[in-house]
Amino acid sequence: MAGDLIDIATARELVLAAVRPLGSERVPVSESLGRVLAEDLSAEEDLPPFDSSAMDGYAVIAGPEGQLEVVDESRAGHPAQRALAGGQAIEISTGALIPEGADAVVPVERVEVSDGRVTVPQTQPGANVRRAGDDVRRGQPVLSAGTLLGPAELAVAASLGHSALPVGLRPRVVVLATGDELVEPGRPLGPGQIRNSNTIALAAQAASAGADVVDTEIVRDTLDDTTAVLRAALESADVVCVSGGVSVGPHDHVKPALAELGVEERFWRVALKPGKPTWFGTRDGKLVFGLPGNPVSAMVTFHLFARPALRALAGARADDTRVSAVLDEPLRRNAARDEVVRCRLSIEEDGWHVSPTRSDQSSHVLTSMLGAEAFALVEAGEGVIEAGERVPVELLH
Repeated sequence: MAGDLIDIATARELVLAAVRPLGSERVPVSESLGRVLAEDLSAEEDLPPFDSSAMDGYAVIAGPEGQLEVVDESRAGHPAQRALAGGQAIEISTGALIPEGADAVVPVERVEVSDGRVTVPQTQPGANVRRAGDDVRRGQPVLSAGTLLGPAELAVAASLGHSALPVGLRPRVVVLATGDELVEPGRPLGPGQIRNSNTIALAAQAASAGADVVDTEIVRDTLDDTTAVLRAALESADVVCVSGGVSVGPHDHVKPALAELGVEERFWRVALKPGKPTWFGTRDGKLVFGLPGNPVSAMVTFHLFARPALRALAGARADDTRVSAVLDEPLRRNAARDEVVRCRLSIEEDGWHVSPTRSDQSSHVLTSMLGAEAFALVEAGEGVIEAGERVPVELLH
């Protein structure tokens, strides 16, 4: 299909069809933030693990109003040392074990205490008692494979007794940028030179997607240098992202270098603005993304194609990142290609709204990415999408 423009959806399908999850490892739960659960997780014990008090107060045997003798105390981590009998109460703290014989708790603000005795109102069985397993029963499924582990998931796993979790291996990524004109930040610019921002941005995007970025490098514009750097990258990484050098100019060496290294082209050129010269290929299960050199184009195509591949390599379920949103400003369609417009998000009574981050959405205008929370996907065509119309939106999260 070389030379043919394909649409965004087809390009993404081709990428994901080439992905095979990398396998898994066990990691301490405290180190699992942002990882992907590799196996279904069930409760190893009830949560809560025992009947406990929902209030500070007094554990009692449910019944009519009366005056009871306070005979012990049950604190969190320090249960009462005796069972409860008729005519007795045990002082209890929130979260503490319900004493044997008790079946209700009276909140402290509803009692009167005097000389070691407590007067309680009429009480129903089960009042202010949290039953063992109210949240989760032992053996119950709680998290499914493919779940991205955030703070809540880690808290649940820890509360159920899991000290380590099976998680997908993190894809190893090498990020390269081609060009004799590139200079690292902090060094003076010579004539015709520009700062290298692509390896910084793409490595940050890869890390945010859960990858392990093992190397970044600037590649000079010779076939020998390009081939040597790509060869090393393919040996050390599961995914190689290289920005620039994928067109057909005399100094664009990425495609011939990849062909020499046995990387099979899966597609080249997408009906997308910005991002038309995007290239994708594979070798022995390894993925190579040839992204455009323009900074915005590189970031946009990474998000659309490389990010879902990285998530899938780690075993994550497909992200549901598409919604529709109301356009707050008119947008002119591109006659030949779908266009990605960097947008801010707001929420109104009728749902999501989007507006461009700035009027100039050119691929070299890197500051158009500042404040971008979504990509509005403007389908190719004639005319203008008016303010108030709905457009499909790709959320950036």
